[in-house]
Amino acid sequence: QVQLVESGGGLAQPGGSLRLSCTASGFTFSNFSNYGMSWVRQVPGKGLEWVSAIHRNGRDTYYGDSVKGRFTISRDNAKNTVYLQMNNLKPEDAAVYYCAKPRQEFVVVTSPQRWQYDAWGQGTQVILSS
Repeated sequence: QVQLVESGGGLAQPGGSLRLSCTASGFTFSNFSNYGMSWVRQVPGKGLEWVSAIHRNGRDTYYGDSVKGRFTISRDNAKNTVYLQMNNLKPEDAAVYYCAKPRQEFVVVTSPQRWQYDAWGQGTQVILSS
């Protein structure tokens, strides 16, 4: 069973930066490099918001409108890790951030719908405070 472990959240000031990491393990019949990976966030009491996704090739990237131009997703397939560099943070970026693995190989999911993913990390919290 695939496990995802996020890290890198914490307290940041508006205009500041944070870098999130998500490391995957437990692939038995497939490889991390076969999957596009996504970041999804959730504000307590609100629904999931899809943030960003990256193709398995590491070159094709996708962003939600609210983070476009400020966040950068990347991956290192040799380390089974996907990153989210968050710059120019805004108060509305405060949330719990999850990385998520799609059910299917060779696809990129740009949706927050839970059924499209079969593995989620435990989440890492991003707090904005001046």
